[in-house]
Amino acid sequence: MKILVTLKRVVDYNVRVRVKNDGSGVETEGVKMSINPFDEIALEEAIRIKERGEASEIIVASIGSDQCQQQLRTGLAMGADRAILIESDKAVQPLSAAQAFLSIVEEEQPSLVLMGKQAIDDDCSQTGQMLAAMWDRPQATFASKVVLTGSSAQVTREVDSGLETIEVDLPAVITVDLRLNEPRFVKLPDIMKAKQKPLVVRPINELGINTDGDFEITAFESPPKRGGGQMVDDVQSLVDELKKRGLL
Repeated sequence: MKILVTLKRVVDYNVRVRVKNDGSGVETEGVKMSINPFDEIALEEAIRIKERGEASEIIVASIGSDQCQQQLRTGLAMGADRAILIESDKAVQPLSAAQAFLSIVEEEQPSLVLMGKQAIDDDCSQTGQMLAAMWDRPQATFASKVVLTGSSAQVTREVDSGLETIEVDLPAVITVDLRLNEPRFVKLPDIMKAKQKPLVVRPINELGINTDGDFEITAFESPPKRGGGQMVDDVQSLVDELKKRGLL
């Protein structure tokens, strides 16, 4: 069985995000960039599936500039077998990303696609669902447990009311949540071995993906600073103040 895992290059979750002075974007110069944490969990799950003998190959794929090779090499060091970079000189929106990944899926024919439930930069949580719809295959989102049973997968999902367990036929798209597992640390010997693993670069226009229709973000701004609190003497004063502000 072949597993495809998608990875996104994002500002590391430990870094405090800063907007550029001109408002043209988020400051990335000299900032640590990493694999999107949810995607890293998806890759860890794929590696564990392979270690159990339930998969034969793991492919990692990413969309972005040449700098994304750094995150793909990290994925290879974690345990992926080969990598594909869909090269794009501009940010790609979820629909175009799903179309690009669909092209790779149709070429590679994986039995399972594992993705993070969302990226921590835009929080869209759309690409996996769109990919499943265009691929016309089942999907299971927000997975906190995945058990493969032959030609199907039992997935425990985190929903508003608690946990839900569903079964989907393979091939399928599964997006993962934080509680699925804890990714392993990459060791130096694995980093050295990863340099010898194949990494293919595919320009996005060669896949027939037209990104001209994607919307463009024209300006960024930091959230307003939080104002000071207000003390009230009693409950009635609190109610009056909330009514005054239109909150009740």
